[in-house]
Amino acid sequence: MEFPIRVVIYLKKDDQIKNRTTKEMVTATFFAPYEKDVEPYIRIATGDYKDLIRERGKIDALYAMLESIAHELCHYQQWLEDKELEEKEAEEKGSQLVDEYAENIDSILDF
Repeated sequence: MEFPIRVVIYLKKDDQIKNRTTKEMVTATFFAPYEKDVEPYIRIATGDYKDLIRERGKIDALYAMLESIAHELCHYQQWLEDKELEEKEAEEKGSQLVDEYAENIDSILDF
């Protein structure tokens, strides 16, 4: 994945964070500025990680965190391409991205 415009990912210690647009409580958000000269950013709530480990196990808990990041990175890609931020596409592509990462983790670590 290429990042022509820097996108910072903030890992928040809260269980949920407030979406700036809808004001609802969520686990991840992407800030998409109107102008491309303003940096976007991603916020991920990580406060429930220990609960996820107890409920799902370490691997599935980690997968859930990575999937949240990948989902928001898909929104970043949509924003770069001046597309509408589409949830279904971000869900599908985010899952695919994490699956690809998991399939290739051994070769990534063998550098």
